[in-house]
This record gives sequence, structure tokens and C-alpha cells, in this order.
Amino acid sequence: MCKHEKPQQRGKKVAIIGAGPAGLVAAGYLACQGYSIDVYDKLPEPGGLLLFGIPEFRIPSSRVRGGINILKEVFEVNFIQKTKVFCGSKEFEEGDEFVSSEVNLEELISKYDATLIATGAWKSNKLNIPGEDLEGVYIALEYLHKYRLAEHNYIPKDSVPSLGGKVAVIGAGLTAVDAAIHAKLIGAREVYVMYRRTINEAPAGRYEIEKLKSMGIKWMELTIPKSIIGDKRVKGIELLRARLGPPDASGRPRPEPIPNSEFIVEVDSILIAIGERPTPPFKDECAGIKVDRKRRVVVNKNYMTSREGVFAAGDVTTGPWNVGKAIGSGLRAARALHLYLLSR
Repeated sequence: MCKHEKPQQRGKKVAIIGAGPAGLVAAGYLACQGYSIDVYDKLPEPGGLLLFGIPEFRIPSSRVRGGINILKEVFEVNFIQKTKVFCGSKEFEEGDEFVSSEVNLEELISKYDATLIATGAWKSNKLNIPGEDLEGVYIALEYLHKYRLAEHNYIPKDSVPSLGGKVAVIGAGLTAVDAAIHAKLIGAREVYVMYRRTINEAPAGRYEIEKLKSMGIKWMELTIPKSIIGDKRVKGIELLRARLGPPDASGRPRPEPIPNSEFIVEVDSILIAIGERPTPPFKDECAGIKVDRKRRVVVNKNYMTSREGVFAAGDVTTGPWNVGKAIGSGLRAARALHLYLLSR
């Protein structure tokens, strides 16, 4: 960020959609270049997953809010909260429960000299196995989001369900790691992290998985969920043992279930963390902005979308990654947007 003083204004306005890591760093860079910045976000305060998804033990809220206060007070970045930007049909996503106003994307683009989409990846994948709708089965990101809302006093603390003494986490990315550590810290006696490949392929990386193991969290690799067992509420999870086969489309070895290898682990709750999907402000291509088959916003090397003057950055362009990657993407996109406006 530039010095803590407001720069000379250029007389141009930029809209940023999303107040998460990519959107915030872009707002900081562009404010330093003298642009008037409006940031639209659906949550009750800026921060995105930094405040409302990632646990306190990984990123302290005070650091996030401190940076946001500088953007507000020194650089006069205008945050427009509880506002959903959309184009075409709307889908409910995490955080939408706070939305009190809506803005059409096409109308927003027309009001600004340039626009940056940084809406992240808020839609979680499901296992699609029997029993997934039982009580006690949660999407990990949704659960962490709700817990963080309660920590920040936006919802009652007693509205967050208890996980019980035995918790299974399905997945091996950073969301899975955070969910497992969170379950341990709030009192679960036994926490299992179940992954269909090995520690060598874990998206979170070996270091994070070894940290889990050092905390007494049980690492169960080469296991594929087959069904969730219970009547009204979950009582256990049925798994198949697996072996690694040839590489799949991702380039990683494909997990292959071993026939007749089923076994059951008794649990009180399950947190599903098998990846998230990008959540652009539209379901399909809209306002001349293209998305690929995974709903990632398509950008060129300068982070511009297929609509001139509209840029995109962060997880909405790559799929879920990590905070560092999102910040880097947001900064590069902001620089490209600045160069674009200089040429206008």
C-alpha cells in the first residue's frame, strides 16, 4: 500500500464487486493511484472469507479490520454492504441471508469507468451419496461461515449446532484442515480427516497435514465415502478402502475403490470439505462476460474479461486456491486495470 495519505484524485470511478482478499487488495492499490472506489459486497461488513470463513487462529480479525479501516478512513474507499450484484437469474449462496438491496450488473458497469469482479468461490461441492441429508452432516465452509458470524455477533451463538465428541472431515484442502482444527479446538475428542488419495496428493500440502497429526487428529488416507449411516441423525460413515491408479484429468493418480473393503467409522457429525466452485454474479454467461464450464470467469493475460473495461481476479477466475494466490491475483488485476484507464 502507498503512504498513509490520500493521493491526488484522477476523476475516474472504479467498481469492485466483492470485499474478500482479491477485492480488498485491488481497492487499496487503485485508491493509491487516485481512483474513486466503490466496493459492493453482500456481507454485513467487508472482509469476505478473511472474516467470515477462515478461522481466527489462521487470520486474526483485528488485522483484517485494521487494513479495512485504513482503506475507509485514509483513502475514502466506499464499502456498500449487504448488496448483491447480479445479472440474469439468481442463485442463493452463503452470505445471501444478509442481502437487503440488489444491483443489476449491467447497470453497475455503465456507471463506472472500469469494473473488477472478485466474488470468490462460495459454492461448495457435495458428496452425492446416501445419507448426506441427515442431521449432523454439514458443508464445512457453511459451518465455519456460520460459526464466524456468531463470533462477530451477527447471529446468536446458540444458533450454531454442536459437533459432538466424534467428528469426521471429508477432504484434504485448507478448508478441511481448518474445519478439523476448529472441531478439535471447540472440544471434539476424536477428529478424523478422511481423504481418497494420500498425503502426497493432499491439496493443503504435507506440512498442513502433518500439523493435524501432531495435534492428535487422525489422518485416514485412501478412503472413499460410500454412504452416511443414521436414522434421523448421523451415526457413522461407511467408507471403502482405495488404491491409486493411473492419473485422471487433474494429473493426479486416480483413487480406485477396492471391492468388498467397506468399513464403518462411528461419528457424531460430518463436515464435508471437497472443494468449492466459483460464484460470479451470474449463473451463466451474462453482460457479455464469458465463463468456462467450471463457472470460472474467463480473463486474458491482462485480467480483462470478454467485456471491455470489466476485469476479474481471485478465486472467481481460478477456482478456490489460497489467500496468498487471491491477493496476488487481485494486485495484478488492479495494475492491469490502472494501465487500461491510463490509455483511455
